[in-house]
This record gives sequence, structure tokens and C-alpha cells, in this order.
Amino acid sequence: MGQKVNPIGMRVTVNKNWQSRWFADKKIFGEQLIQDLKIRDLVKKRLVNAAVSDVVIERYANRARVTIFTARPGIVVGRKGQDIDRLREEIAAMSGNEIYVEIREVKNPDANAQLVAENIAVQLCRRVSFRRAMKKAIQLAMSHAGVLGVKVQARGRLGGAELSRGEWYKEGKVPLHTFRRNIEYGFAEAPTTAGRIGVKVWICKDDVEESDEKRVRGRSNAAYA
Repeated sequence: MGQKVNPIGMRVTVNKNWQSRWFADKKIFGEQLIQDLKIRDLVKKRLVNAAVSDVVIERYANRARVTIFTARPGIVVGRKGQDIDRLREEIAAMSGNEIYVEIREVKNPDANAQLVAENIAVQLCRRVSFRRAMKKAIQLAMSHAGVLGVKVQARGRLGGAELSRGEWYKEGKVPLHTFRRNIEYGFAEAPTTAGRIGVKVWICKDDVEESDEKRVRGRSNAAYA
């Protein structure tokens, strides 16, 4: 089962939380869900060089908070905060709500699954050997404290081959069936000349502290109360 479903979605309310945190009636639920997708696409498009790993959206009545997790906060803010103000105005115009933008720095980008997947995809676009890119990513991730295991998979016309195939490399332990394990998952696509190559990355880190786990579970239960 752990091999067939999204590792993050399977662990929601256990040690993971939702990327969109709000409640809405059926009449406006679809509209707000599409807005969230458009906001994430806009942020990814505007900050393509800022190494954005995640975008969390929280809504409160007519206000919304967009939290951007990035490894390069200076690029997001821009000179004298001009870039972040422009981004806030674009999101406000799209959603029609009062927007607050918060930036959080990713301390170890080499140990973040989404950033590792995007880094491998960029190297594949530059025609770097996929084996070299994948093994280098695993080596860098395992060098960080708290990382217990890394698994990297690439599928597509690897090396420009005529037939599509897949290869994966693993180091350490990545127990995808264990719910309590803190598994980070990232996915990216590399648009190469031979076609698109999909890259998936699983990183197993130290278990989330019990207090954090209870806090996440309590927040999720409160949403359904």
C-alpha cells in the first residue's frame, strides 16, 4: 500500500498537515480550490529561480495568508521588498481577498525532497547523466544530520533511449508502509529533447516529536468538530 499512494496524503493527521487550511460550504468550495491551484501556479511561475519547495494557503473570512517555503528568500523579497509587494498585489487581484505573504527559509535544501527532485530535473535538462545526478543527490542528502534514508526514481526516455524505462537508487532505510515515519516526498518533470522524464524523491527523516504529532492531529480534528 505504501508504494501505491502519495506518502504525504497517507500521513495527513498523523505527522503531516494540509497544504490548504480552510473550510468552505459546497457552493464556494470548488471556486476556492481552483483559486488555490492558480495561486500555487502563479507563485511557482514568478519564483522559478527561488527554489520554492511548498506553498501553504490559509483563509480567514475575507483574508488569506500565503506562506512560501523557499531556499532563497532574498530572491523572493527582491530589492527593498518590491518583488514580494508585486506578488502580493497579483495574488490579491486574482483572489479578491486581502492577502498576507509570509516567507520561511528552507535551511537544508539538499535534504528537502521537492527541491532535490527539481534539482535533478534541472540537471537532466542540461544533459547531465541521470545516474550521476541521482547518485550525487543521494550523497548530498545523506550527508545531512537527521536523514535516515533516500530513494530516487526516474522514469522516461533516460539517456535519449528509444524505449521508456525506469531506474531507481536507494540508500539507508525508507519504510513507506510505516505511517509514523517522517517521509518527505517530491516530484518534478524534466522536459528534455527526448521527452518528459519524471523524477520522484523520498527522504526519510527522524520521527516527528510526539508533541508535534499531537498538535497536528488536534488541529485536524478541530477542523471536523
